[in-house]
Amino acid sequence: MASNVETGSVAFRRTVWIVLVLNAAMFLIEIIAGRLSGSLSLQSDALDFAGDTATYAISLAVIGHSMKIRARAALLKGAVLGGFAIFVLASAVWRTFVSGVPEAATMGAVGALALAVNVTAALLLLRFRNGDANVRSVWLCSRNDALGNIAVLAAAAIVSLTGTKWADLGVAALMASLFLSTSTQIVRQAWREQDTA
Repeated sequence: MASNVETGSVAFRRTVWIVLVLNAAMFLIEIIAGRLSGSLSLQSDALDFAGDTATYAISLAVIGHSMKIRARAALLKGAVLGGFAIFVLASAVWRTFVSGVPEAATMGAVGALALAVNVTAALLLLRFRNGDANVRSVWLCSRNDALGNIAVLAAAAIVSLTGTKWADLGVAALMASLFLSTSTQIVRQAWREQDTA
């Protein structure tokens, strides 16, 4: 586990601020591009960027507080990610009954930009990946986002080749699974830390 000195350091704060700004910008880009292109996977990824922005803001707010407060913040973040998973799954089910194929070129271009942002964020946060639940949640979000972006790019290629929406729906379901997985990991670690605080 990372020490309080490490997780409360100037380097950690600066890194989280950089990643927060990058994620907030990508949320705006992807939500607009997702709506214009009709891509559920881009809209889902935009929600992920919004969730990550909130996660990073909460992480900054509780730096220097007691382990119990940081664990409770992590529990909140885990619950929010679980809520996003439910929303994305419900949207995927709804989209199945709606006609229209997302625009693959926009999916690919924005997906590539999102991947670059998330890989940058993951690399910046790499040295903090073994911290407490609050700190670790930041790393897990960035790592999973990069994986999700690779899936969005694959979906864009399949949509372009097949002219169908099924790959887009599949990626939305995959991203919901990533939300649930991350949510579960964060909540479990936060419960343990709260009990021992």
